Amino acid sequence: MLDQIRIRTILALALPIIGGMASQNVLNLVDTAMVGYLGAPSLAAVGLGSFANFMAVAFIMGLSAGVQAIASRRLGEGLREQTASGLNAGLLIALLVAVPWSLILILSADRLYPLLVDDPEVVAIGVPYFQARLAGMVAIGMNFAFRGFWNGIGQSRRYLQTLVIMHACNLFLNWVLIFGHFGFPALGAYGAGIGTTISTFLGTTIYTILALRHAGGTGFLRRIADRKTMASMLRLSIPAGTQSFFFATGMTLFFWIIGRIGTAELAASNVLVQLLLVAILPGVGFGIAAASLVGRALGRGDREDAVTWGWDVSRLAMIVVGTGALIGVIAPDLLLKIFLHEEHTVALARFPLRLLGATMVVETLGGVLMNALLGAGASKTVMFVSVTLQWGLFLPVAFLLGPVLGFGMSAVWLAQVGYRCLQGLVFASIWHSRKWVGVEV
Repeated sequence: MLDQIRIRTILALALPIIGGMASQNVLNLVDTAMVGYLGAPSLAAVGLGSFANFMAVAFIMGLSAGVQAIASRRLGEGLREQTASGLNAGLLIALLVAVPWSLILILSADRLYPLLVDDPEVVAIGVPYFQARLAGMVAIGMNFAFRGFWNGIGQSRRYLQTLVIMHACNLFLNWVLIFGHFGFPALGAYGAGIGTTISTFLGTTIYTILALRHAGGTGFLRRIADRKTMASMLRLSIPAGTQSFFFATGMTLFFWIIGRIGTAELAASNVLVQLLLVAILPGVGFGIAAASLVGRALGRGDREDAVTWGWDVSRLAMIVVGTGALIGVIAPDLLLKIFLHEEHTVALARFPLRLLGATMVVETLGGVLMNALLGAGASKTVMFVSVTLQWGLFLPVAFLLGPVLGFGMSAVWLAQVGYRCLQGLVFASIWHSRKWVGVEV
């Protein structure tokens, strides 16, 4: 049984993170609903473009895990003046990596995007959307570094404040640019990409201002990251980024597999993924909180408390997420008909949504403990488990069941759910083993 003090500690960290992520996912859903009015090709193009962009930025997204692990560990060690050392290193890495990488991909987008789908209409819509999103890569990298810092030092409300402003701006800009208001041309899906990129740079500006005002004494921008800190950041971030890259690539390949089945199936799966992201966001928020709590406990040298924090956060997250997921089991159409306007497409998504809702508790367990392991610095372990199960098991099975044997979209989603549940149980086993407690950060 969780005591009230630990519950309050968990919620104080997790709720602002969940709020920020809720803002992000609600925005994604609203964007999906807006684009949905443009038709299935636009919806499919945005879905593929979003995951292609996710794949492109995945390596620098790993900066968040590295920055958070360093910040929480230094805070636990009582070294507040060094808590921003990882952030300084993360911002520098984001700048050095993202600028050239985004330029290369923007210039290559018209050759890369058609590899994901062979529908000419989807390609024509998706390429400019993808290019617009790529233009914000450096801001995404910096934003993830800031996220890791604020969450690592227990000031997750700064993360929430920034995201609320950023997402409100994004929502407004997308409405203006997709449909053409206030004298702007109606740019469709391309407008959604432009609006998202502008708001991402706005977020970077706000994060920087907040850090200058509220991160005094942490070493923020006081000096260039030293060689030791850069090495620690790379050691923690590269495995996390690699895991994110393979996950994103795997999700893009997942959409490619679905696309081999049909465009309607692709549109339905895009909505399912967006709903899944909303459903798991409390679990992700709790997981990020667990990473901070575990890191601080290890910084204090209290390994038993670190282990206990992982289990305590998992239990609370499973209760919260499991309760909310019931709507997907009981009333799937209530959710699906918000975004899908053709009965055939709704019917395609109904069974997978019920399946996702029924297994969300196990998904949550795995998500929390995966983030807890990242907070402990065990990013190599997380990378190995995630990549092996996704690429060695799920994707081959999904391709076999879908395009090869012709069992359809539901069979592919059944494979997806099975792999995610197995991953959750594996992370639980690793956490129970305690082999991660001695990792240096």
